Amino acid sequence: MQEQTPLTQEKIFERYGDYLLNHGERPKNIYLFAKENGFEEKEFYHFFSGFDQAEKEMLDHLFRKSLELAEELNSSPEILTKEKLLNVYFIFFENLTMNRSLVLSILGRTKAQEIRALQNLRETHRQFVGTLDFNEWEMVEKAKQDIRRFNEKSRQEILWLHLVSAIDFWKKDTSPDFEKTDIFVEKTIDTGFELMDNEPLRKVIDLGKFLWKEKFR
Repeated sequence: MQEQTPLTQEKIFERYGDYLLNHGERPKNIYLFAKENGFEEKEFYHFFSGFDQAEKEMLDHLFRKSLELAEELNSSPEILTKEKLLNVYFIFFENLTMNRSLVLSILGRTKAQEIRALQNLRETHRQFVGTLDFNEWEMVEKAKQDIRRFNEKSRQEILWLHLVSAIDFWKKDTSPDFEKTDIFVEKTIDTGFELMDNEPLRKVIDLGKFLWKEKFR
């Protein structure tokens, strides 16, 4: 029976998420998914071209919601760049945790699946980083000369790879309330790019090479 209320992106997120969690796999096709949820297949295409795009948008949606929730905190002129970044990240990982089963399902088991799922979030993250003032960041002031010379694109790439490494850490975190993920995020942001010489972020460099190889730009 055709539903009376208009279909929205959020409704598709909710129903698609429920299906993934209840069945452990995607619906067989968009026609059946639409039929089971009381709307026409063509309505789905008003929002997404397919399930791949819907999943990318679901993760990006969580990050954009985190930006909105952090906006009031970050609007104060006393808030420094590092604090703005941490506010967004802490809220984002709280949102990930609230939807952990669904997020893990979307991220998949392989790095290639994860890269595809995070593609839209990467662009939103790039835009967010572009709003930050790095001239006031003590981390940058104390960094080696070559790090200080990073142009904007390089900085966006480094911070994106850092976020990907934090997501990977969160996926494997077994601590109560995933508290070690918060510590990882805070410590790596605090110590900044100096960690690029150490083991915790060496994997980020390897991942970066993989991302470029896959033309994930």
